[in-house]
Amino acid sequence: MVGWLFPGQASQKVGMGLDLKERSEKAKEYFEQSEEIMNCNIQSIIFNGPDEKLKRTEYTQPAIYIVSAITGYLLMDKGQRPDALAGHSLGEYSALAIGGAFDFATGLKLVKIRSESMANAGMIKKGTMAAIVGLDDDSVEELCSSYDGRGTLVTANFNSPGQVVISGSPDAIQWAMNSSKDAGARMAVELKVSGAFHSPLMSPARENLAEMINSLEISDSSYPVYTNVDAKPVIDSNAIKDSLIRQLENPVHWTRSILAMRDSGINSFLEVGPGKVLQGLNKRIDRSLKCEGIETMDQLEKINV
Repeated sequence: MVGWLFPGQASQKVGMGLDLKERSEKAKEYFEQSEEIMNCNIQSIIFNGPDEKLKRTEYTQPAIYIVSAITGYLLMDKGQRPDALAGHSLGEYSALAIGGAFDFATGLKLVKIRSESMANAGMIKKGTMAAIVGLDDDSVEELCSSYDGRGTLVTANFNSPGQVVISGSPDAIQWAMNSSKDAGARMAVELKVSGAFHSPLMSPARENLAEMINSLEISDSSYPVYTNVDAKPVIDSNAIKDSLIRQLENPVHWTRSILAMRDSGINSFLEVGPGKVLQGLNKRIDRSLKCEGIETMDQLEKINV
């Protein structure tokens, strides 16, 4: 059994997906459709950059969704089918598009609202994030709970054993980085992000996103999607809506999601979309799990039907 995984923010790179557009008429149509929905030259940003522009949340998220979803659709055209799906943060939207919960255009409209709302929330409520390496999940949670200063400090991404991302107010993050090293962390690195994602500081984004999610047609998924917030499979459209809204302010339980997929019988994974971030995380979660990547036309053409 195979699980398809879809990357989130930080997997972007200038030029991703260009060969898909050049060698697939279907991909070309999706890229052109993206221009109309985004109301900007998103293709140029994806293919030509500059890198600093592509890294901006309001462009990064749609860009990764566009390339990942297109790759997934082309994979399905090859006769491939997943037994289950999951996506890291933003990647959950790509997973749901491939699951048929919504079509490509609806997914991109949601991602556009999500990315713009998150970028705006980052300006309204200043925040940042940091990766803590070398402490277990419980230790990082206890560290965040023990903070009694001003501002917000929470766990945001449980990426793999010994790698947890925290999110919150700048002063609180700085305190946690220093304290984590005192507690034995090997590394504490502030991330280059525009806000405190997956934390209560994203609350200004929730209303816009919830309104959009509730106004659009979302169907049941054809395949189980393991959600970030609960690390459990959902198919029901109402459960999908609920998980997408809650995801903004709650942590990504990636380690638990992968282990739950493994325990359900998934024994190999495909990372569908740009980069190798999720392949790297899987190796740290369970080295026995086979995990490969599909992001180029050459890789797609080598897939056996």
